[in-house]
Amino acid sequence: MALSLVGYIGVVNRSQKDIDGKKDIRAALAAERKFFLSHPAYRHMADRMGTPHLQKVLNQQLTNHIRDTLPSLRSKLQSQLLSLEKEVEEYKNFRPDDPTRKTKALLQMVQQFAVDFEKRIEGSGDQVDTLELSGGARINRIFHERFPFELVKMEFDEKDLRREISYAIKNIHGIRTGLFTPDMAFEAIVKKQIIKLKEPSLKCVDLVVSELAMVIKKCSEKLGSYPRLREETERIVTTYIREREGKTKDQILLLIDIELSYINTNHEDFIGFANAQQRSTQANKKRAIPNQVLIHIRY
Repeated sequence: MALSLVGYIGVVNRSQKDIDGKKDIRAALAAERKFFLSHPAYRHMADRMGTPHLQKVLNQQLTNHIRDTLPSLRSKLQSQLLSLEKEVEEYKNFRPDDPTRKTKALLQMVQQFAVDFEKRIEGSGDQVDTLELSGGARINRIFHERFPFELVKMEFDEKDLRREISYAIKNIHGIRTGLFTPDMAFEAIVKKQIIKLKEPSLKCVDLVVSELAMVIKKCSEKLGSYPRLREETERIVTTYIREREGKTKDQILLLIDIELSYINTNHEDFIGFANAQQRSTQANKKRAIPNQVLIHIRY
């Protein structure tokens, strides 16, 4: 029995005895036809049984499949043809008898890789992806969404912070009872918060480097016809980025160490005792102005 997309089609194959007896295909088909016409279970459907009918059905299915897939296959072939024609056009200035043609082709491919890499980062590429973010857009999202999110996750608990401040003040005063809050307690708490910036900052660098690696892979696809050139290009660029990654992390750690080394309490954004007193005075003056106007009107 043969199973098709339209049901079962019965066939009668030659037995080993028929093969040993040199029974040819024509005689086997005639015996098959006679079997279905004479068998009470298949007599009423004999026209839909047998090898000839199976052949007809399979041919029809093959024809339908070709008809359904041919348009997409034609479109794919045309797209590949246009791509190859464009690639050939890029090398039209290279003559086979030119001894420097290999060097010129190599330089052109490397330059094209550099241009594609820059366009993907800057966002000025010829082909714009409308399905997902890519290249520079993903890096932008890391800076403006992922990094702030990592900072928000490390927000401190107010109760824990108050307890830490209290412990710091008491430990600095020791057995003495202090009148004012010591600067050392403030610096100890602030420095602890600054140190927490290290992890999300370094993680941000890791995420950006990962995105750059993906951009390198994408841009090197045009070098696919030259596997060794593609591999070497990826290796050189990736090695350079890894070197810059290390220097970037060192710079971040240095910047955090600089912030830890000196806390500028004279900065205008810092709300210390002097600034707090000044803001309080200004607020009191603003509240006093309506009362003065009201008194003047009454007189």
